[in-house]
Amino acid sequence: MQIKDIFDKKKLTLSFEVFPPKQQGNLDTIPERINALAALKPDFISVTCGAGGTNQGQVLEVSKMVSDSGTASLTHLTCVNSTKEQIAQTARKMKDCGIQNILALRGDIPQGMTEEEATRGGYKHADELTAFLKREGFCVGGACYPEGHPESANRMEDIELLKKKVDAGADFLTTQMFFDNDMLYSFLYRLEAAGIHLPVLAGIMPITAVTQIPKMIKLSNAFIPRKLLAICDRFGDSPAALRQAGIAYATDQIIDLISNGIRGVHIYTMNKPEIAQAILENVNDIIGACNK
Repeated sequence: MQIKDIFDKKKLTLSFEVFPPKQQGNLDTIPERINALAALKPDFISVTCGAGGTNQGQVLEVSKMVSDSGTASLTHLTCVNSTKEQIAQTARKMKDCGIQNILALRGDIPQGMTEEEATRGGYKHADELTAFLKREGFCVGGACYPEGHPESANRMEDIELLKKKVDAGADFLTTQMFFDNDMLYSFLYRLEAAGIHLPVLAGIMPITAVTQIPKMIKLSNAFIPRKLLAICDRFGDSPAALRQAGIAYATDQIIDLISNGIRGVHIYTMNKPEIAQAILENVNDIIGACNK
């Protein structure tokens, strides 16, 4: 099923994210994790790819596992370090696997390469990839950054670049993780002012280890609220306590988002079904009430 059709049928969607292991070929634990997530009945599960699409083959394999679980899949596809013909070949493979939904990304520039080198012979930006995938009949999502892409000069430029993805045919947007809901609400106002009216999935990352924070800031340009920093300072030496507090913090974010009319919640599970299950137990009835 195409994700855009799910949005037409439901007032609120819930989705999870998984990723193939970094070690090539080691997929032994992935089917069990996917089945555990699928048992929670999300509307879809997205499958991430490595920098520069280095593990695209495994992404396709994992996406097929998601589909086999009875859940719609959203497959990530980057365009850096690939020619247009290579992208076309990957798109054909995706069709052969029954993949209907793609999150179109430029991707990180591989270390030691310039942007010009990484995009030579291919698509320079995600809007160009989006336009190609739409011509091929895929449902296409776009990534967005509530606090601005780290490479954007300012938030106005960030919205202008995002508008190009929308104009290229993106069907929905998924945010990078954020930890202050006011940042998202401000971002949504900017989208509205720019004439962008697509469904926006709010990306939530439960913090369950202090070591996650520096990486999260680098990836998403995210502001870490004082409340979350205090939680990490207080419980950082107790994994069980931090896990419980991180789940509670993410739950509070989700309840506030749903109360303010967000169309979709996307949970970055870090391949831990137990985290997704703990959060869902806290909000399951709330989500159900929204879709009556």
